[in-house]
Amino acid sequence: MSKHLPDDDQVATVRESLVKWYETDHRAFPWRETTDPYRVLVSEVMSQQTQLSRVVDAYEAFVDRWPTVEALAADDRAAVVAFWSDHSLGYNNRAKYLHEAAGQVIDDYDGAFPDDPDELQELMGVGPYTADAVASFAFDNGGAVVDTNVKRVLHRAFDVPDDDEAFERAAEALMPAGESRVWNNAIMELGGVACESTPSCDTAGCPWRGACGAYQTGDFTAPDVPEQPDFEGSRRQMRGRVVRVLGEHGPLALDSLGPRVRVDYAPEGEYGREWLRGLVADLADDGLVDLEQRDGEAIARLRQ
Repeated sequence: MSKHLPDDDQVATVRESLVKWYETDHRAFPWRETTDPYRVLVSEVMSQQTQLSRVVDAYEAFVDRWPTVEALAADDRAAVVAFWSDHSLGYNNRAKYLHEAAGQVIDDYDGAFPDDPDELQELMGVGPYTADAVASFAFDNGGAVVDTNVKRVLHRAFDVPDDDEAFERAAEALMPAGESRVWNNAIMELGGVACESTPSCDTAGCPWRGACGAYQTGDFTAPDVPEQPDFEGSRRQMRGRVVRVLGEHGPLALDSLGPRVRVDYAPEGEYGREWLRGLVADLADDGLVDLEQRDGEAIARLRQ
């Protein structure tokens, strides 16, 4: 852990100043207005590697269509996957896992979400980060959540080395006991509006300027976190189009599917049968699509 973390005499001031800063003013997101674990889980799954500007509308449409975990579990998985694709949320297996997790809550927990991070990890697609986030924001019962924003803050402010275990230890040491909801929201907000890649320390009124090593030295180096690849034209976008087209038109031969996915589809070209077969194979591995032979033709269809 960093030698620059505040000592016991200072940590209370560091905590209080951040919470006060957050509670005075912060960005309004609909999932911050609820403690419903189902809605918190939906927001967390949607937010993984997806820009928040795309998440808000999708989140509101999702919980309008499936307002409860019971409603989601009762619907067909194909409908959930098609929604995911239509809203450009990427990685359609997340929709599959979310639907399966809803079924687990109904079947294994009588419709009531577990409130412990370890038990939340029993749900499909829920890893340590998401489990702590749901436990924190729904039940105020989670551990310290460490995302890219939090890493940037800890590295700059307290010289925590770019190491996952070091970040976890530092985050846990700073978080006040029994206050995971407000603390995790606050430190992620700090990274999202004040300590971005290009910091806005004074403009955003960062409450840690007095303790921050980067602010004192002017060295705002941050951990080397890979940038998310462009979505437009990406393989991820094309996979989403395959799912959407199959949802709209039903089973299709590859040469009928291809032009609906890319306007420049040519059976023997760069974006042709082999390229499309690879997309479909990836989706089949994720349990979303089946590819079968019918009268000598390869037919793709959504898996029910």
